Amino acid sequence: QVQLAESGGGLVQPGGSLRLSCVVSGNMFSTQRMAWYRQAPGKQRELVAGITAGRITNYADSVKGRFTISRDNAKRTVSLQMNSLKPEDTAVYYCNAPMSGDTWYGLFRFVWGQGTQVTVSS
Repeated sequence: QVQLAESGGGLVQPGGSLRLSCVVSGNMFSTQRMAWYRQAPGKQRELVAGITAGRITNYADSVKGRFTISRDNAKRTVSLQMNSLKPEDTAVYYCNAPMSGDTWYGLFRFVWGQGTQVTVSS
């Protein structure tokens, strides 16, 4: 069964950094668009950053210049480097692979994992 395994979250002070990782099982990783999403309490899940198979990236306006998404096909891993963290970045972060080539939402290839909690607080 193909699974997602997110890790790297934690408690960090404003201005700090974290690096999230998501390991994807299965043998189709290199051809898949991958993305990080987050969901804060009482809010809908939103796209944070996405990366295509050709390594074209897309970022939410709120994280541009602070977050960097990358992928390692050999390790079937997608990572999210988060710098200059703000309290409003607090959320559970998830990775997944959108099935459509036209949107980062819609149907996804995997069942959502448990995510990794990121808390930015002093």
